[in-house]
Amino acid sequence: MNSSADTYATPVDLRRAVRARRYTAQTSGQCRGYTQGNLAVLPRDLAEDFRRYCEANPKPCPIIGMSAPGDPRVPRLGQDLDIRTDLPSYCVWRDGEYQGDVDDLHALWRDDLVAFVIGCSFSFEEALMADGIRLRHIEAGKNVAMWRTNRETSAVGPFGGPLIVSMRPIREDEVERAIAITGRFPDVHGAPVHIGDPHAIGITDINRPDFGDSVDILPGEVPVFWACGVTPQSAIRRARPPLAITHKPGCMLVTDVRNDELAVAA
Repeated sequence: MNSSADTYATPVDLRRAVRARRYTAQTSGQCRGYTQGNLAVLPRDLAEDFRRYCEANPKPCPIIGMSAPGDPRVPRLGQDLDIRTDLPSYCVWRDGEYQGDVDDLHALWRDDLVAFVIGCSFSFEEALMADGIRLRHIEAGKNVAMWRTNRETSAVGPFGGPLIVSMRPIREDEVERAIAITGRFPDVHGAPVHIGDPHAIGITDINRPDFGDSVDILPGEVPVFWACGVTPQSAIRRARPPLAITHKPGCMLVTDVRNDELAVAA
C-alpha cells in the first residue's frame, strides 16, 4: 500500500514501484545519494527555443538530460528509465492552460515530443543534511515550499516568466555553510538566490506557498531561497504550446546519477 512514509533506497526500485502505482507520493527524501529531476516535455518545434531558454537561465533550469524526439528514454540518467511512467504524477498543459494531472503518459505520448530533465534542489538536500543542517520539511514528510517571485527570467523566443523559488528555514549560524555546500552543486540550482526578507522578492505571505507545503520559521532561523525547477512551468504557460507535460511539483524523476557526480570542487 502506498504511503508517503515508504522509503526506497535505489532509483530502480522506486521507479518500478511508481510504474506499478505502488508509490504515488512526492519524492523528497527518496533514494538518498541519487539525483532527482524536474520534467518538461514539449513538441519538437519548440524544443530548441526551450533549450536556449534553459541555457539563458541556468540557476532555475539546469538541464541534466534530454531525450531524442519521440523517445521516452534518457539513457544517461538510467538505462531502464521511461519518461512516460517513472514520475509519480504529471501535469498536462494545453495552450498554456493547466488541464489536470495524469498517472502516466502512454495516452499522450507522440513521436514529436522531446523530454527535458532539469536538476532539482532535492539533490543538494542530502549534502546539507550530511553536514548536520536540518531540513524540517523532510523531517515532517512534507513537500518543500515554493513561490513565484517578482524576478523575471531571461526570455528566449516565446519562453519567459517569473523565477520560482523554494525555501528552507536555516539557522542563522548555519547560513554561510548552506551557501557554501549548495554552491558546489550548480547542476541542481547551486547557491541561494535570496536570503531573508521574502517581501523583497515579491512574496507577501511566507505562510502560504504557491506550491508545496508550508513550514514554520522558528526563532533564530532565516528563510533561505533557492532557484526552483518549477520555473519552466511558468515559461511554458507564457509560450502557450498546444501540448506540454511537466512533473507535478514535488513528484520528481529519480535518476541513477549519484549526487556526488554533480558536485564541483569547493
